[in-house]
Amino acid sequence: MMTARLSAKGFTLLEVMVVAAIIAILAAVALPQYRNSVVKGTRSDGIQMLTSIMSSQERYFSNEISYTSDLTDLGYSSSSEVASTEGNYKITATACAGATIAQCVLLTATPQGGQASDGKLTLNSRGAKTGNWP
Repeated sequence: MMTARLSAKGFTLLEVMVVAAIIAILAAVALPQYRNSVVKGTRSDGIQMLTSIMSSQERYFSNEISYTSDLTDLGYSSSSEVASTEGNYKITATACAGATIAQCVLLTATPQGGQASDGKLTLNSRGAKTGNWP
């Protein structure tokens, strides 16, 4: 006599729950790291614009023997602030602390949108930098 044997195919609920837990743990570790990587990569947009404007400031200084806080003097469309190439930062120019605009200019890149958590980047005409420069 032959007995019928039923074989179950598929996954048990416990196995599915273990896999779901592993995926959740991996996501909890990977997503913040991914976000940090994106913010760090996008920071180059602000750094590039700061160095570009500083180059323009140095050319202006060689002709006028002064820096300028009016960015239209450098060929930009706005006098008070300029958006970076990808729009992740807005750059402004002011006199350095304790100096006049003729002596020193401070460029500040203020992060916008998703980049806001990264903090400001600054560069002055004396080469001093603050913020998350590489």
